Amino acid sequence: MKKKEMSFNTLYKLFIYVALITLAISIVVPVGWVFLASVKENSEFYGNPWAMPKGLYFQNFIDAFQKARMGEYFLNSVLVTALALAILLIVALPAAYVLARYRFRGSKLINVLFMGGLFINVNYIVVPIFLMFVDADKWIKNLGGEGFFLNNLFIVALVYASTALPFTIYLLSGFFVTIPRDYEEAAYVDGSGYFRTMVRIMMPMAMPSIITVILFNFLSFWNEYIISMTLLTKDAKTLPVGLMQLMQAQKAAANYGQLYAGLVIVMLPTLILYIMVQKKLTQGMSLGGLKG
Repeated sequence: MKKKEMSFNTLYKLFIYVALITLAISIVVPVGWVFLASVKENSEFYGNPWAMPKGLYFQNFIDAFQKARMGEYFLNSVLVTALALAILLIVALPAAYVLARYRFRGSKLINVLFMGGLFINVNYIVVPIFLMFVDADKWIKNLGGEGFFLNNLFIVALVYASTALPFTIYLLSGFFVTIPRDYEEAAYVDGSGYFRTMVRIMMPMAMPSIITVILFNFLSFWNEYIISMTLLTKDAKTLPVGLMQLMQAQKAAANYGQLYAGLVIVMLPTLILYIMVQKKLTQGMSLGGLKG
């Protein structure tokens, strides 16, 4: 009986290892191929696609930044993502802390509303948001002003932060609930107020969960396409929209090196950020799932 259990466990572990190795290969190989393709000259794409590059042709990145305006779009994405994360954290951290630690009239209803927001697909409400902004800009122009809501990077960042609030508050609330109340009671005894206790005591303890939220939302904001394409109708565009335009242009021009350089520009920040916060991310996910 024991031998059968040992053989079953061995087969199960072997299956897990094979599945994980296959998954890793399916992810690493395409990413590595894109990085290698980004430093190839255009003539090399007409031979063996799996061949190593003959040299490092960094002119692809220069052309992507200058000719395809990827540098401008990159700065727009950095600005929008940073603003969205700042707005999100300023609103979500106090809200999640209060909803997790205090009970007051209407707190259950607010929790239910935020939980309901988890089931709303943002892509389904982009058109209503766009139409509301169009009407608002028309009203402003009728008063003699200029349009404000469309083609405004700050408004795009505000929409990003608003749509990410339900998930962020849900994740942070789940972590704040697990922190013992003894820390707050000790801070109150020492004369600390509610706000100071939240900022000086609770938020540092919740840092693993905060880093998890930052990474998840950074990936969402950085790679977002539908909202930015809809609300930014003129020259100010984010990196995913600019990359899509580059892909359409380079397919006709058959300039593949510049196209893959644009893909690397989009992927590189997310890879660097993940490598930097990998341990904190794992810690935040494990602690955020505990219930005390």
